[in-house]
Amino acid sequence: MIAKTEEDFNGLKEIGKIVASIRDELVQRTIPGITTKELDDIAKELFEKEGAVSAPKGEYNFPGYTCISVNEEVAHGIPGDRVIREGDIVNVDVSGSKNGYFADTGISFVVGDGEEVLTKICDVAKQAFEAGLKKAKPGSKKSGIGKAVFQTAKQHELTVIKNLTGHGVGRAIHEAPDHIYNYNDTTDDELLKEGMVIAFEPFISTFEEEVIQKEDGWTFATKKSYVAQIEHTIILTKNGPIIVTL
Repeated sequence: MIAKTEEDFNGLKEIGKIVASIRDELVQRTIPGITTKELDDIAKELFEKEGAVSAPKGEYNFPGYTCISVNEEVAHGIPGDRVIREGDIVNVDVSGSKNGYFADTGISFVVGDGEEVLTKICDVAKQAFEAGLKKAKPGSKKSGIGKAVFQTAKQHELTVIKNLTGHGVGRAIHEAPDHIYNYNDTTDDELLKEGMVIAFEPFISTFEEEVIQKEDGWTFATKKSYVAQIEHTIILTKNGPIIVTL
């Protein structure tokens, strides 16, 4: 969507604050021994408390209120009886709507002490996000965001997942622009617009560049790579991007 009115900005900020608070609560509650379903149950209660609706469940009938992915799982992991253990890398992705406005956010993190490479890819994902954010300006080419992400990954001898992308958001959970790549695709030189609302989400990988969909029809996973993601919903303005999911 293109945010134009004070109502748009306030509506996006409200749902952004809600999904960010749920994300942060789930990160805090992720300890060894808890199941992904137990975490999702917490999210269910928080959505209800805030009068908001889970986007994956409300829009796609996803079998969970949030997407929780562990280790080889990269995105759209289904909450269930999987027990989280010390050293796991976990991704919590929370999206929702309220009063007709949508926001989307996610983060990967290591539970307790884990392999050094896991901490590294989480840190590089944050650096890649910051690098891409600097390119998120009205009038700039959309491809510049992905170029910055890819360059950041390569500087650390890592790469990106190329078949998962960011997207437009705001009045729906997925809308135009359909893709915000994590690499430089010069065929995607659409100009960013004032007020454009995007979900920007770098995926940093140890070496694989594509994910495959598991038999459950939802979960995206790698064969051997570790992957970390960070995602925020952003409103592009001439005075700089507004991150509504901090």
